[in-house]
Amino acid sequence: MSLSSILELRHLRTLMALQETGSVSRAAKRVHLTQSALSHQIKSLQEHYGLSIVQRRGQSVELTDAGKHLVTLAEKVLEEIQATERGLAKLSQQTSGSLRIVLECHTCFDWLMPLMDAFRQHWPDVELDLVSGFHSDPVKLLEEGGADVVIGSEYKPRRGIVHHPLFRFEILAVLAPEHPLRAKRILHATDFADVTLITYPVPEDRIDLILHVLKPAGIHPLRRTAELTVAILQLVASRRGVAALPSWGIKNYVDHDYVIARRIGTQGLWSDLYVSTLKETASRPYLRDFLTTARNTCFATLDGIIPLG
Repeated sequence: MSLSSILELRHLRTLMALQETGSVSRAAKRVHLTQSALSHQIKSLQEHYGLSIVQRRGQSVELTDAGKHLVTLAEKVLEEIQATERGLAKLSQQTSGSLRIVLECHTCFDWLMPLMDAFRQHWPDVELDLVSGFHSDPVKLLEEGGADVVIGSEYKPRRGIVHHPLFRFEILAVLAPEHPLRAKRILHATDFADVTLITYPVPEDRIDLILHVLKPAGIHPLRRTAELTVAILQLVASRRGVAALPSWGIKNYVDHDYVIARRIGTQGLWSDLYVSTLKETASRPYLRDFLTTARNTCFATLDGIIPLG
């Protein structure tokens, strides 16, 4: 049997998902398969090559040397496919337009800015910009023509709007290393009763910790705001209060002992991130490329994120 008769694009995408998520269940969600269907793909590849491709490590999986060889191929092939699709878009003259981005997730600047720089190189004729300021109903900007893309957590059905899933992430409490709560592995609503909560300058109903944890428990801590993530972390480190930020946004600071992080609630506090667009623009080549690049970039570089369905 020849190589091409067994190895298909779906296998390559599955292997990439396994590498990036480290989990059969999460990888299956990423490529929109059941766990049994994904396991069957891996079994078929292993039987064909006579080699183990993945190995289990408790609840997670790791790629073997054979699996890593296939992932190297997958990276090259999928990148070439994306580049070819860009070329086809240019041949069809579907290369101009606009991507005016509304960003609800302030921490997302860390990965969005490099992504925008790379995007400009591939799509120089697409107007790419950030829509500044706070917007009480950012999706409405799409409907009114004031924006082309909204990156945020809203997933409410709205006529003519498509919510493209990016990923799910955990929000962690961030404390100074010497904070009195440092001995606790998990923080609960009552632990925030006597602290100053440092947040971005947005309404309370946009802050997951307040909306889903503190408000239901009747906890109303003092609040202080800062516009930049680094400013929030500086205030936390200098014992001016505590914060709640995405795990991937604080990893470097935790690794260098600048701050410490604790889980919020026994099951953790989780949030989902989507890219919302008008339905009529969702099929534009440059927008599809932006979504693909965003997902690939995030899963390759951000710690602790998991696929949405």
